[in-house]
Amino acid sequence: METRILQATDENIAKCARLLREGEVVAFPTETVYGLGASALSDSAARKIFAAKGRPATNPLIIHVADKDQIDAVAVVDELSRKLIDALMPGALTLVMPKKPVVPDIVTAGFDTVAVRMPDHPVALKLISEAGVPVCAPSANTSSRPSPTLAEHVYDDLQGRIPVILDGGKCPLGLESTILDMTVSPPRVIRAGAVDIADIEDTIGKVSTESLMVDSLSALKNPTRFVPRADLAFSAFYENMSDVISRYYDAQERAHGRRPVILCLDGNKEKYGDRHTITVGETVRDYARDLFEKIRDAEKEDYDVIVAEGVPMKGIGVTLMARLMKLSNGNVI
Repeated sequence: METRILQATDENIAKCARLLREGEVVAFPTETVYGLGASALSDSAARKIFAAKGRPATNPLIIHVADKDQIDAVAVVDELSRKLIDALMPGALTLVMPKKPVVPDIVTAGFDTVAVRMPDHPVALKLISEAGVPVCAPSANTSSRPSPTLAEHVYDDLQGRIPVILDGGKCPLGLESTILDMTVSPPRVIRAGAVDIADIEDTIGKVSTESLMVDSLSALKNPTRFVPRADLAFSAFYENMSDVISRYYDAQERAHGRRPVILCLDGNKEKYGDRHTITVGETVRDYARDLFEKIRDAEKEDYDVIVAEGVPMKGIGVTLMARLMKLSNGNVI
């Protein structure tokens, strides 16, 4: 199969919308990462996603919608969920709600709940709206690779597996959506993501975050999760973090003959002297947005050890540290 990259013009969006209606898969940009989409109302179309990604069918898919009517078509929406939809959608928030019968079991892995979000990206919204169907879409990568934030990342992973990639440029957030289970009380954060938990609690009150670290650790046992080709370690955040990272780097290079690189904020680069570094931006939000891209960059440069700086556990830093925990297999230095 030939995989084409199409620029996100009105004409090409219309072509891709037609492909979705016809039961084909399309990779497309969102504000978080690129998604691999298919009609959420078609069992056969959804199965093409699992085949392309090498993803187990026991893993539910998130349904992406263009408007509130499409949410109501696939999910039973209660009062609290409606408040979040009104306040935070479009946005990088996924709500798990009771599903309606129209949704095939393959999309929800047989569960009686469905995960739904409305992306805050003009190309994604136009594509889904023109397709006229809600679109189920995980990240557009093979299951062992980092989430893609550029069309070229999708092509690197899925060329020959999918017919088309709709190129809308770099994803502005670079982190997956926050997932909130609305079927329990209080609502439970299943995955920390690009929407801050504080914004959720400002809208509906207290939510449960107790399972976040447990879920991060249990995810380490998932055989299909992304593991970097290079070994990855990260530091907790504290005052002399750069000294600890530098000692770890030196030990890997001198004692083990390896080729390490440090992921660090722009302002910390000088602390590491002549050691190899890849900068991840000026702020924690920059770091979170570019993490997957910078890991891909390190792999292309054939570094075999990646040592990442830690960040304060607040706001988007909670999400970033959870990602580093998963990616490093819990390797905290």
